[in-house]
Amino acid sequence: MNDTYPILNFIKIYERSFIENWELPALTDYVSGKTTTYGELAADIAQSHIFFESIGLKPGDKVALCGKDSVTWVKIYMSVVTYGAVIVPILADFNPVDVTHIVNHSEARLLFISDAVWEHILPESLLNVKAVLSADRVEVLYENDSEFRRDAKLMRRRFRRRYPQGFTSHDVKFADRSNSELVEINYTSGTTGFSKGVMLTGENLAGNVCFGMQSELHFRSSRALAFLPLAHAYGCAFDMLTPLAVGSHITLLGKTPSPRVLLKALADVKPNLVICVPLILEKIYKNQILPMISKGTMRWTLAVPLLDSFIYSKIRKKLIDAFGGCFEEVIVGGAPLNHEVEEFLHKIKFPFTVGYGMTECGPLISYTPWREFRPGSSGRTLPTMESMVMSDDPENIPGEICVRGSNVMQGYYKNQEATELVLSDKGWLKTGDIGTRSADGTLYIRGRSKTMLLSASGQNIYPEEIEAKLNNMPFVAESLVVMRDGKLVGLVYPDYEQLDRLGIAGAQLPATMDNILKELNKLVAPYERLTRIILMPNEFEKTPKRSIKRFLYSN
Repeated sequence: MNDTYPILNFIKIYERSFIENWELPALTDYVSGKTTTYGELAADIAQSHIFFESIGLKPGDKVALCGKDSVTWVKIYMSVVTYGAVIVPILADFNPVDVTHIVNHSEARLLFISDAVWEHILPESLLNVKAVLSADRVEVLYENDSEFRRDAKLMRRRFRRRYPQGFTSHDVKFADRSNSELVEINYTSGTTGFSKGVMLTGENLAGNVCFGMQSELHFRSSRALAFLPLAHAYGCAFDMLTPLAVGSHITLLGKTPSPRVLLKALADVKPNLVICVPLILEKIYKNQILPMISKGTMRWTLAVPLLDSFIYSKIRKKLIDAFGGCFEEVIVGGAPLNHEVEEFLHKIKFPFTVGYGMTECGPLISYTPWREFRPGSSGRTLPTMESMVMSDDPENIPGEICVRGSNVMQGYYKNQEATELVLSDKGWLKTGDIGTRSADGTLYIRGRSKTMLLSASGQNIYPEEIEAKLNNMPFVAESLVVMRDGKLVGLVYPDYEQLDRLGIAGAQLPATMDNILKELNKLVAPYERLTRIILMPNEFEKTPKRSIKRFLYSN
């Protein structure tokens, strides 16, 4: 392992940043346009700390936070971790039963929750919580102790009494906690059917943040647009924690990032870095670029040297402008990027790169700047991390990827059995992903070990690779490849919008899918060929991260 940059104390990173960037804008609500400076954010945090003290919250106590991304969400998160308590972020899209389970399992003493989610929670089912507070406004929603409402009301008065001359940068003082201490429990929204609490220490989170600082992913006064869920490790680390560590200005979208809403926000904010999931690029490619380059005249033009370069540069410029036009690169993560989309973006020299990570690493494992990015890869292993592939020939024969280093979690909360299944006594974490590794640590992901299928002839089949090709076919909105009675079958949810637009009736659908099956089987290896396509009447059920819950469809 090559430690090329120091890992700083996680909490002290923010103490220093808030002092140094006091006058700079920190957070803006995209909808209202209201901006909070680093100084104002520090003052809000100090008020929260006074409230936490008054109710007897201790360092190490758990505080759950469930709500949509907002300026208030960020303030609560930062208040809890800088106080020395343990934050338990919960995706607002989890169902009420899961929210209740996570709050109870984590032994949270306080719960901050959005009003919309709170409506569906039974207060008597919360076992350890002393009080529930609104994540939308300063109000106690439920309490076991009548003193909580009083303490919440007195918070501002106590703040003024403590800082009679006003709160200044000299007053910023956050908790003294070692990086080995627990900072966050992040419950995974995995596709395997149950949720585990990933214990992330100061070292794990600082490992990610310090890499972001050292790589200058964000920098002082740079602009960031946060539209991924901050309760998820990816958005949290690189749309919130890293920008706040260096004095960036974060605009919180605060609404569902539909293509229309997102493209307008990108044009308005003009971020210097775009963090996104593959779905965004894949939709733009499938709905806008592919129809354009598939037309007869355009196909002919692209076959002519020099003309193709001219057209590709035009598409590249249009795509860059669509993302705001001021960014260094687009970092794609959270799921594999479709191979055809990746190939096209590389061909037109669009500035993008693909990173790899998991919640258990808070999240980053590998990343390469776009100018050094190798298509098909997921970047180089971070300098403070090690990786290995469980294979006799790691460069050519896929095996399970294992990693260890500063970003690897402490374990699963109150689940020693699950921890021992993935963490060795030497610190190696089994990622569950299958892939290869080049000599310089660049990783190439093939698929998940849990989803890998075995053909009758003993060949390893990675369904994700077949699905990527199937999803690029016309009239396919999304798909899953499963094994039924020893044969490969494609489950397809059709693109009904496209079918309606072209006037293709339901009666024509089976014949259309038969043609797609024939075309697909020409593109895959003989042992990867599907025997049939089964049409799904509804979209696949998904996790809040928009990954399909495979376990529901595996039988």
